[in-house]
Amino acid sequence: MKVSVVYASTTGNTEAMANAICEAVKGAGAELVFGTADSADKAAVLASDVILLGSPAMGDEVLEDSVEEFFTAIEGSISGKKIGIFGSYDWGDGQWLRDWADRIKSCGAVLVGEPLMVHLTPEDADIQKCKAWAESAVK
Repeated sequence: MKVSVVYASTTGNTEAMANAICEAVKGAGAELVFGTADSADKAAVLASDVILLGSPAMGDEVLEDSVEEFFTAIEGSISGKKIGIFGSYDWGDGQWLRDWADRIKSCGAVLVGEPLMVHLTPEDADIQKCKAWAESAVK
């Protein structure tokens, strides 16, 4: 199984989540494609069996700019793909992930699990939650 993890991070919080997710994906024996949204290979990501995308909440609970640009570039090609989303936030209630989940479903993709969000810096329990989420996403 090939799994892509693509993310952006402004404070390091979403990056910490992505690293924990990657550790779990590798531990599950999957082939991993890992990178930031501003440099990810779109073709390699779209060739994956599972795509896990991460973005912090920005501004009025919207995706980080490079994630928005990356997702917009692949949005028309994700029908039937298994996609999971994750991210960190400081304020709000997770609207950016709910909006993103709606976009994913409207494209005909399959949302893998519930969107995963962590408030501020991931603590040990949050890191374990990220790993468990990733393990269930690749089953």
